[in-house]
Amino acid sequence: MMSGRRQNSTPNYLQIAKIEDSTQKIVELDEKLEQEQKDLSFIRENLDKSNQLTRNMVSILSSFESRLKKLEETILPVHNETVALQHLQANVEKSLKAFDEVLTYHNVVRDAEQFIKEGASGRIEEYLAKMGEIQEAREYFRQNNPGSPELSKATSQFNMGKESLQNEFRSMLNRHSKLVPAIMILDLIEGDEDFQDEGAPPFEHLPEKAVQELSMIAKWLQGPGESSDYIDVYHAIRASALKRSIEGMKDHLMKKSGGSGSSGHAMASPMSSKGKAKDPTKRSSLVKPVMKKSPAYLLIASFESAKRQNALTSTATDMREEGSMDIETEQFILSILALLKLIQSEALLMNSIIPYEHHRKTFDKIIDRSMEMVAQDGENINTNAKRAIGKHDFSALLSIFPVLKHLNACKAEFDEQLMGTAPSTRLKLPDLTRSLQQTGSKALDEFFEIVKNDPDKSNMPRDGTVHELTSNAVIFMENLQEFIDTTSSMLSTQKDAILSRGSDDTAKKKLVAAYIAKVLGALGLNLDQKAKTYNDQYLGAIFLLNNYHYLLKSLQRSGLIQLVMCFNPDVESHYEQIIKDQKVEYTKSWSRVITQIHEASRPPFLLEREAGGRLKDRERQHIKDKFKGFNTELEDLFKVQKCYAVPDEQLRKMLREENKATVINAYRTFMERYATTNFTKNPEKYIKYHPDQVGSMIDKFFDVTA
Repeated sequence: MMSGRRQNSTPNYLQIAKIEDSTQKIVELDEKLEQEQKDLSFIRENLDKSNQLTRNMVSILSSFESRLKKLEETILPVHNETVALQHLQANVEKSLKAFDEVLTYHNVVRDAEQFIKEGASGRIEEYLAKMGEIQEAREYFRQNNPGSPELSKATSQFNMGKESLQNEFRSMLNRHSKLVPAIMILDLIEGDEDFQDEGAPPFEHLPEKAVQELSMIAKWLQGPGESSDYIDVYHAIRASALKRSIEGMKDHLMKKSGGSGSSGHAMASPMSSKGKAKDPTKRSSLVKPVMKKSPAYLLIASFESAKRQNALTSTATDMREEGSMDIETEQFILSILALLKLIQSEALLMNSIIPYEHHRKTFDKIIDRSMEMVAQDGENINTNAKRAIGKHDFSALLSIFPVLKHLNACKAEFDEQLMGTAPSTRLKLPDLTRSLQQTGSKALDEFFEIVKNDPDKSNMPRDGTVHELTSNAVIFMENLQEFIDTTSSMLSTQKDAILSRGSDDTAKKKLVAAYIAKVLGALGLNLDQKAKTYNDQYLGAIFLLNNYHYLLKSLQRSGLIQLVMCFNPDVESHYEQIIKDQKVEYTKSWSRVITQIHEASRPPFLLEREAGGRLKDRERQHIKDKFKGFNTELEDLFKVQKCYAVPDEQLRKMLREENKATVINAYRTFMERYATTNFTKNPEKYIKYHPDQVGSMIDKFFDVTA
């Protein structure tokens, strides 16, 4: 029973808990409902208030709209009337302004008349300002009243003013365009000043104020003036000034030189090889006059003329110091340098006055006459050179070298300065250069042919000294060394030019070296043929020895040997071997003397003797003949060879010493063997010379005065 009760008590407990829980939830819900009702009541009250406020705002806005409409209906007519009045006022102001402007233009035309008539001189800025006012008036009347007398009057004043400005431009330019003094030009060349980067000429062509005013006039004429006549005026006046400046320099040089062919102005060319010692032997001459005018004679005569005039030089300094260049060539070189400096200066002046778009055309016309004049001087030199070279006078070629050297040195600057000019102007100097190169190339070719093929063998030195052809050819070739670039440009135009790889300088040197080697080869063949014309073969050997020794020493002294070795590395050893061979050939001239004393080589005790110890007659006579033969041969050789010439002191001394070495020891041995053999009762009759006396005789060889 108790067990059953316990089982029923548990469910009751759970039900009670559930009921309590439900009761609690109902209480909570009632509380929430009450709170929600309160919130709803609050919202309704606020909504009623909002509706009331809305109704009040609508009422206020409706009242404002009504009042605004009434205000618009009242103000709008007044506003429209005010706007109309403002338009009327603006129109009146514009009309007054236009009327004032018209009056101003009328006043400008009226007031400027006397001012324009008085001209622009001395008041350029003021005059240009007044011309600007007239231009404005003219344009106004042209646009607004084309048929009015005011337009005609303004146009007349404008044209009058423009003409006055053009006249003032011409007058100012003429007044200030003076020729540049010759001294100033030569000083500029001497200093070799480069003013291209400085932006201003090295001397004042025109005063600065004049340049500024001319520039203002040019700018106005080019613009409002619509005229380019001033450009013709400018280039005509400046071209004349440029040409007269160069002519003045040439006249100055001629007066200073007294027409003798050397400049009196102490100046140095930019091409000057400063510090280079001049070889005093370089212009030495052994030339003797001949009567027959063969090609060789003409070649020799041309070099004689060159040496009298000292016609070859690479610098204007040499011109002054040595008188080494004829006045025509010197003047042309100075004219080229002066032309370059002056046209550079003219370009800078023109840039300050003439508008940019007219620079090239104007510059072309400024320099054309001067370029033509200088180019013609060059053509005259070329023509004279052609004429002289046609007569085998190659001294003329020596004046072409410095001309070409200076033209080539100035080429880059001329090209830069003449860029954009007409071809007729731009090509004047290149054409001249090309023509001179052709003349030089032909002359070099003809020079080689004369050296190679000279058939004249009557002009041989009797004493075997250095031939004129040799000495003058050496002078010519040494001068080529001073003009490597120039000579190579000439040679490069020849058909058989030897071109080489490598740097430009190396190629040029090799080309000149090849030509010199060719001339040397031709000269050697010619000398060999000439040596065969001597009846005395040993004189022929002396002739070749002198010539080849002179050639080698000249090449070594001048440094030409290094140049030739660029083409032929063995040239020095080749000449040394030839000299050695000719010495051997010459030494054979002593063979007849040596034969007399070398045969008797037996000791004295082996000579054949009679019973008493006395030499047999045959032996005595043999010794006598030997002494007598030696004396005779020595005297004959002395008589002949003292007339031989060996101009080089070192070579002369060397030959004498070698002769002594060849003869004296052998003669001394001969005397020691036979002088005490009692081969004669009169020994002084046969022993005429002691070894020292033989040496003294040999010291007089190659001395015609002995």
